[in-house]
Amino acid sequence: PTMIPQTRPNRTVETEIQSVLMPPFRTREKMSRPKLSQPRMCCEEGPVSRHIWAPELHFLFGKWYIYFAAGERDDKWKIRPFVLECQGPDPMKDEWIEKGKIQRSDDDIYSFEAFSLDSTVFENKGEWYYIWAEKVSVGIQISNLYIAKMESATKLSTAQVLLTTPDYDWERVDIWVNEGPAVIKHDGRIFVTYSASATGECYCMGMLSIDENADQLDPRAWKKERYPVLASDPGKGFYGPGHNSFTTAEDGSDICVFHARTYRDIVGDPLYDPNRHTMLMKVKWDGNGQPVFDYGNMY
Repeated sequence: PTMIPQTRPNRTVETEIQSVLMPPFRTREKMSRPKLSQPRMCCEEGPVSRHIWAPELHFLFGKWYIYFAAGERDDKWKIRPFVLECQGPDPMKDEWIEKGKIQRSDDDIYSFEAFSLDSTVFENKGEWYYIWAEKVSVGIQISNLYIAKMESATKLSTAQVLLTTPDYDWERVDIWVNEGPAVIKHDGRIFVTYSASATGECYCMGMLSIDENADQLDPRAWKKERYPVLASDPGKGFYGPGHNSFTTAEDGSDICVFHARTYRDIVGDPLYDPNRHTMLMKVKWDGNGQPVFDYGNMY
């Protein structure tokens, strides 16, 4: 749904961006693939012409936006965060325009200088926050999560704050990775799930949390779980769960939408294995107000 002129469509762009514009699912009915609208042309050249990843649809500052990451034709791994803006109230029918790369704050000289993707946003007490993954190089490549406050839907108002880095062994399998943040709120706490390690069987979900009354930009106020909250389970037949989002079912239940494989062994680089399926899990809450991610609660 971008409106950038070009000569022919980029199939990856169509698939990724359309995935966030599908009609809502109904949990009490058998789900089938929704009919997609006619795809519009996307970039063949320029900074958003390759490796379109991780689109998310959000409503903030009075409009609909899609946050996504993209690379360039001549350097497809030069991935940076971008945003699309809907020009009307209906994200399914109204025109979308590209607003360009997310702008860092005026006093920030570091954000988005390197490989950056998987952005998400959340609101707390009238303020909007932006979380994303970005790589740093300190002898090895490390993917961290950062947070900043937003001035608008397209620009940050504060410098980046390091939210989490791969501290534990389960975050460092093959490569050191924290990525794919997603936000859910419950009983006065804000929870951020994220994905860790390489994208094979070792891929898993970790979690951070913070009191809604705390300073969201104070890394000391965030609590990081020592162990994954969702990981591979050979007995249940699920491998490498990760990069989830949250939504709500018709009955008010919280739903975790994530991707995983139904087999363990992968030929070649797991990043290019195409069989990570979209899965739905009901999120339950324990007596301490913590989310419970259990394969027994799959839809």
